[in-house]
Amino acid sequence: MSDTGRQSLTDKATAALKPDSEKSTTEHFGDKLKGKSDSAASTVQPESEKSYTQRVGDTFSSNSNNDQPSLTDKAKNALGMGNNQ
Repeated sequence: MSDTGRQSLTDKATAALKPDSEKSTTEHFGDKLKGKSDSAASTVQPESEKSYTQRVGDTFSSNSNNDQPSLTDKAKNALGMGNNQ
């Protein structure tokens, strides 16, 4: 379960594990939009109000808004599944 206005860990994992080459333009756009929305929600939500699973998800996805690739992006790129092929 995710906090209000946030992506669930299952949704994040599903989007991250599907290779970019298999995603439609709509899926790419949706993933980017959901990621930006989740990142913004992560920024405005105080840590004290986040559920344990949301804190773990934020740590895994590097939701710190500093333009650094997330652990998921790094793994996808290392496997040749990301945008930096």
